[in-house]
Amino acid sequence: MKKAIKNFLVCTYELFSSIVFALPRHKLFNVVKSNYMRLQGAKIGKGITYYPGIKINPCMNIKLGNQVDLAWGVIITTGGGVEIGDRSLIGYRTIISSANHIIPPNKEKIFYSGHEPKKIIIENDVWIGGNCVITAGVRIGEGAVVAAGSVVTKDVPPFTIVGGVPAKIIKERQ
Repeated sequence: MKKAIKNFLVCTYELFSSIVFALPRHKLFNVVKSNYMRLQGAKIGKGITYYPGIKINPCMNIKLGNQVDLAWGVIITTGGGVEIGDRSLIGYRTIISSANHIIPPNKEKIFYSGHEPKKIIIENDVWIGGNCVITAGVRIGEGAVVAAGSVVTKDVPPFTIVGGVPAKIIKERQ
């Protein structure tokens, strides 16, 4: 019985979240989305733009600075904690995943191995292009640019442009 109740509550939460985050990116709806996240313990700055279709789960362990822009299809998992600094742009269909599956030793079952949460920090004035993947434990420095389609597996120094799979430094910003 407890499992059935838990499953019902999880499904209800997921359904309600998908409805809230499907709302258009009008100022009024952005306020609704920010307050929905605050009710769950998120720390949310001012002037956040949420395009429709984003997913943030759960809406805790996340801190969004002022004037953050989350484009269509952005997915953020917050198990390890996520901080996104002021004036940062997160491109279409980017995945920010603060937890990863543990690869078990020997030939043990992956399904039962659990997750390893690690905090992701995206500092101020960062631009992450579309279709990027930001992996657990990464810090992206102030003013950095992540080229579209990149997979960030290591820290990105401030004021650099990175790209590729895995992302590597292309050049420093002038």
